[in-house]
Amino acid sequence: MTPRIRPARPDEAAELTELALRSKAHWGYDAQFLARCRAELTLTPETVADHPVAVAERDGRPVGLAALAGDPPDVELAMLFVDPPAIGTGAGRALFDHAAATARSLGARVLWIEADPGAEPFYRHVGATPAGTSVSPSTGRELPRLRYDLHAGRD
Repeated sequence: MTPRIRPARPDEAAELTELALRSKAHWGYDAQFLARCRAELTLTPETVADHPVAVAERDGRPVGLAALAGDPPDVELAMLFVDPPAIGTGAGRALFDHAAATARSLGARVLWIEADPGAEPFYRHVGATPAGTSVSPSTGRELPRLRYDLHAGRD
């Protein structure tokens, strides 16, 4: 069953932050690593109100989120996280497709993705292509950078 995608509400920023941290933990990171990531993965009510942030929900409960940042023509997929019990259920794909459509509607031509190494295969599966690496500001790790061309009809 495809999840319902809706705009995030500022009052659920803390809940979505915790979902993002649970999702990040899915890749086997320890508590110390996750603590270093917390600031980067924290959504504030202001962020939710001022940026395109979408929630995937099932049975009225958030199971994932996606957030965009930047300005066209190049927009960044700032966040895409799925609650671990919902991984593999289509929530991530639904969120990605929604984020790509939103970026396109804003006039973007490219959606840039700085991926967790564990998530890179997902992004390649949906059509993103390698575009070098970047350094995580919170951990100093080198991360895969990918590009998704937003040509009409492509997502």
